[in-house]
Amino acid sequence: MKKIEAIIKPFKLDDVKDAILKLGVSGITISEVKGFGRQKGHKEIYRGAEYVVDFLPKIKIEVVVPADMVPRVVGAIKEHAHTGQIGDGKLFVLPVEKAVRIRTGEEDRDAI
Repeated sequence: MKKIEAIIKPFKLDDVKDAILKLGVSGITISEVKGFGRQKGHKEIYRGAEYVVDFLPKIKIEVVVPADMVPRVVGAIKEHAHTGQIGDGKLFVLPVEKAVRIRTGEEDRDAI
C-alpha cells in the first residue's frame, strides 16, 4: 500500500477529485493548507501599502491505494492539477505499513 499526498491549487480540486474517484479510489482526505515553494509567494498592495504574501492557499489531497494503482492515480493528479504556471504543486508517494478500518477491524488492503 502507498499513500499519495498531493499539494495543488484550490481551483483544481474538483477536477482532481473526479479523476481520482473515476479510477476506483474509495476514500480521499482533503485539507486546506498554506505554503510556498520556489515562487516564495508574491507582493500585493492593500490600501496603498505593499506587503508580501508568502504563504499561499493550497489544497492537500491524501489517498491510500494498493501499490499497483499508484501510477494511474499519480498520472490522473498530474494531468488534472496541471496549469503550466508556477505553483502547480507537488506529489509525494510514501509507503504505508498498516491500515485498519476501525469500525470493522478489517486490515491492510481490505481496510482501504
